[in-house]
Amino acid sequence: MAESETLESVTEHERILQEIESTDTACVGPTLRSVYDDQPNAHKRFMEKLDARIRNHDREIEKMCNFHHQGFVDAITELLKVRADAEKLMGQVTDTNRRLQEAGKEVTAQMEEVIRCRVQQRNMVTTVEKLQLCIPVLEMYSKLKEQLDSKRYYAALKTMEQLQNIYIPRVSQYRFCQIMAENLPKLREEIKEISMSDLKDFLESIRKHSDKIGQTAMKQAQQHRTFNSAVQKQASVGLAKPLYSLDSRIGIRQNELAAEERGDEDDADDEVLTAPDLVDFSPVYRCLHIYSVLGDRETFENYYRKQRKKQARLVLQPQSSMVSRVTFIPVFHCIEFRAFTVISLMFLCLLQHETVEGYRKYFNQIVGFFVVEDHILHATQGLVTRAFTDELWNMALSKIIAVLRTHSSYCNDPDLVLELKNLIVIFADTLQVYGFPVNRLFDLLFEIRDQYNETLLKKWALVFRDIFEQDNYSPIPVESEEEYKSVISRFPFHDAEIEKQPFPKKLPMSQSVPQIYTQVKEFIYASLKFSESLHRSSTEIDDMLRKSTNLLLTRTLSSCLQNLIKKPHIGLTELVQIIINTTHLEQACRYLEDFITNITNVSPETIHTTRLYGLSTFKDARHAAEGEIYTKLNQKIDEFIQLADYEWSMSESDGRASGYLMDLINFLRSTFQVFTHLPGKVAQTACMSACKHLSTSLMQMLLDNELKQISMGAIQQFNLDVIQCELFASSEPVPGFQGDTLQLAFIDLRQLLDLFMVWDWSTYLADYGQPNSKYLRVNPSTALALLEKMKDTSKKNNIFSQFRKNDRDKQKLIETVVKQLRSLVNGMSQHP
Repeated sequence: MAESETLESVTEHERILQEIESTDTACVGPTLRSVYDDQPNAHKRFMEKLDARIRNHDREIEKMCNFHHQGFVDAITELLKVRADAEKLMGQVTDTNRRLQEAGKEVTAQMEEVIRCRVQQRNMVTTVEKLQLCIPVLEMYSKLKEQLDSKRYYAALKTMEQLQNIYIPRVSQYRFCQIMAENLPKLREEIKEISMSDLKDFLESIRKHSDKIGQTAMKQAQQHRTFNSAVQKQASVGLAKPLYSLDSRIGIRQNELAAEERGDEDDADDEVLTAPDLVDFSPVYRCLHIYSVLGDRETFENYYRKQRKKQARLVLQPQSSMVSRVTFIPVFHCIEFRAFTVISLMFLCLLQHETVEGYRKYFNQIVGFFVVEDHILHATQGLVTRAFTDELWNMALSKIIAVLRTHSSYCNDPDLVLELKNLIVIFADTLQVYGFPVNRLFDLLFEIRDQYNETLLKKWALVFRDIFEQDNYSPIPVESEEEYKSVISRFPFHDAEIEKQPFPKKLPMSQSVPQIYTQVKEFIYASLKFSESLHRSSTEIDDMLRKSTNLLLTRTLSSCLQNLIKKPHIGLTELVQIIINTTHLEQACRYLEDFITNITNVSPETIHTTRLYGLSTFKDARHAAEGEIYTKLNQKIDEFIQLADYEWSMSESDGRASGYLMDLINFLRSTFQVFTHLPGKVAQTACMSACKHLSTSLMQMLLDNELKQISMGAIQQFNLDVIQCELFASSEPVPGFQGDTLQLAFIDLRQLLDLFMVWDWSTYLADYGQPNSKYLRVNPSTALALLEKMKDTSKKNNIFSQFRKNDRDKQKLIETVVKQLRSLVNGMSQHP
């Protein structure tokens, strides 16, 4: 058993040694480790085996050395022989090497220089290549800076786009390019801010320049309108011939128009300016392009439109200069001006003294605003649209109309209203040229025309009032032919009889008649001024003139005449003259018709032509004056009646008429002499009215309830006064009465007095109710009242006491008559 184990270990050791001998030295580690992994004392046995193997190899080496020793000796001998040659060769080689090294030092230095130059050249080529890529980037960035410095922002944005999309990606690895790329968004925002700032400056600038822009546009429109008007007038020269020469006013007016046209033609020679000439629109274009490039166009459009709407609201507010002095009245409700709404307004400013410059500036700014918008509409694509401008215009138009309607309604100066109308016409014509609808403005002008006519009527009411106050109400004295022609040049008066009279002579009307006629024509001229340039036909203008003239005659002049007639200081003489004046003014109405026809060239036979109502106006005034004459005559008669001082208890009359009555008759006689120039019926009516009123007043005096007793002597005295009245009536104070027509005014008094004077009661009672009764006009109640006054007097004074025996029958007769009269009165009350 021990022998087998020894054999295995020897075999294993032999294998290990063979591996060591045949294996690379670096790989013997695992082989040697197996020695220690074997049985104990294996290491010792392996060492022993190893030593034996080493001794064995030493013997083999010794054998081999002994075998080759002689050859080795021979080789050494030969080597020693060549030793001297080798040393010699070594010396030669060393010398050659030294000389070679010395000779190669310069070549080496040059080679090193060549290598260094080659490296530099390669670096330069690389640098040039990189610079060629970087230089365009730097150039573009430098160009960008220059564009920003020169405020060429749109070009700068294009440069940025090229930098970002083309140039920077080529050299994006460099830090400076990264810095550039980081700065580009900041530069874009900076450009947006700068362009927006420029836009704000532009908006502020056009707000300041709107006045100048509008003024220029309106001036050009006015020149164009004046030129067209001049052309039309030249074309119409000679087509219409006036019916007759009214006065020199037409020629003067034509000369004024010609002078204005020449002045406008001179102005037309000036340079024609447009909105771009007055305002630099480049900020808008630039900002629009910038926001378009940046992809934010919609934001810019919304901002621009919003700002322009705000500016429109500011522009549409009335200018403070439109009011130079105002008064205030309380108003307790909200008033909407459409330009702005004022809630809980405590006071409304009423315009008293306005200035047209305020309106002109207001219109100039509005025109300037919309001229700018029109230019932006056509110069840009989509920044503003036609729908947007129409919306702005509709909003503006509503507010403008509200402002003008409110302000003009409180304007009391027709000249200012006329200037305002001219401004509105020019304003409308200007905006119409730019394509804005202005029909509502012309409709407003028709409303303002009514207001203008009202102001004219108020103004002419003052004119008429001054004329009436300054008139002396006496016929116009004419001393010479020149004065006569001067009067008839102002008033169409023709009277063959007066023309035949020598100078000096008097015209029947007073000085107010030609003045009134002239002022009516002035009113027609003033009304015509407003109708001009309203784009209306001659027929419509003719109709407007006639209607306004009718208002002047039927309302203003009629009211002035009525007020004049009612004034306390106007006496009978003045009223007579007023009637004469109205008669002549009535006759002159047909000349006013012809005057209007001559102005408008519209035939009066046209079916729609309005007629003048002057005839009825002057007739009404004349009737009012006639009625006032009757009233004043009656008042004067009442004043004289109040002076009556009868002694109602007198026993017998004085034998002559009362003094107050004679004075009254003398007054009436002199008054009716003044009525010679009145129409016959007027004088006759006045005379009849005066006599009737006198008769009624005398009757009322007899029947006055305060008069309790009356004597027969008083009756006789009263009878004398009535006789004087009858004599006055029979003297024909006013010609034209037939027979005793005027005396019939006193018939009631006459029959009553005759009844008492004659004491013919039997006849009265017998014939009462008969149509042919002698005392037909005596009323039983009147006779009863007067008889009772006499009865009471008889009882008081005991007049019949001395006749108690002789005249008892007469007393009984009085009582019987009283009873019968009472029965008649009662019968009348039961059978009315």
